[in-house]
Amino acid sequence: MSLALLSEPAAAARWCAEARAEGASLGFVPTMGALHEGHLTLVARARADNARVCVSVFVNPLQFDDPRDFERYPRDLAGDARLLAGAGADMVFSGTLAQFFPEVPPGAEVPRRAPGPAARGLEGEFRPGHFAGVATICARLFELVRPARAYFGAKDFQQCCVVAELARELGFPRLVVCPTSRDPDGLARSSRNQLLSAGERVRALALSRALFAARAAWRTGERRAPALEALLAQELAQADARVEYAVVRDPQALATPVRGALVRARALIAARLGRVRLIDNLDLAAEDGA
Repeated sequence: MSLALLSEPAAAARWCAEARAEGASLGFVPTMGALHEGHLTLVARARADNARVCVSVFVNPLQFDDPRDFERYPRDLAGDARLLAGAGADMVFSGTLAQFFPEVPPGAEVPRRAPGPAARGLEGEFRPGHFAGVATICARLFELVRPARAYFGAKDFQQCCVVAELARELGFPRLVVCPTSRDPDGLARSSRNQLLSAGERVRALALSRALFAARAAWRTGERRAPALEALLAQELAQADARVEYAVVRDPQALATPVRGALVRARALIAARLGRVRLIDNLDLAAEDGA
């Protein structure tokens, strides 16, 4: 079956309704485009789990706190469609903000949906309004597609927590969080990596080195959050990056700093290299790259 490329959300909603009417389980991968191997891994998982797979490509202005960041974000819908056709997606759709929210009068602001408690701290602190934009567009995407399952990557761990709260509130879909996809040298795959210079790309490896150093310490028995965070800081100091946060938290209470020992732990980093902001994280107890 060839890939259906739809330019309007309303057309995508009709396509999805027809698929559901045929009894097909629908897997959904929401993206902002500039696709890479990490996105294709999500599509492959959706393909394995569902009879039909659809993908959205929409650079959502509601979740950008910096207009310059929005303008710089890489876009290549034609290239994305070629990759998705090879990965086994059945349909990809895009649209404009006005098409996603036709009920909003021209010139008026789209009402933001308030995210849940998972939005507090970390990204919620450094990117004010970001998660309200994420929750607003994800709610609309879920309403349009009404998928059985939606697929997200663990690289955006806090976002996954925010969307999980949203899915519970809506009553659908089932959220499937897949492990972070990494280049062979360890760098977490991200559309923003395209914006790194060669030198910045090398320096960016400090993020994954820091996370893996913390995991190594965890495996030798270190459970104190301050000691694990000191390891993150030590590695990141070599990157000449502007670190926004480098913390180790209980994954069920991301906003709460921990001064003592942890039973479970996720290390999370956000840093800027030049004009490019990167995030990465790691479950310190996991055996894989999650």
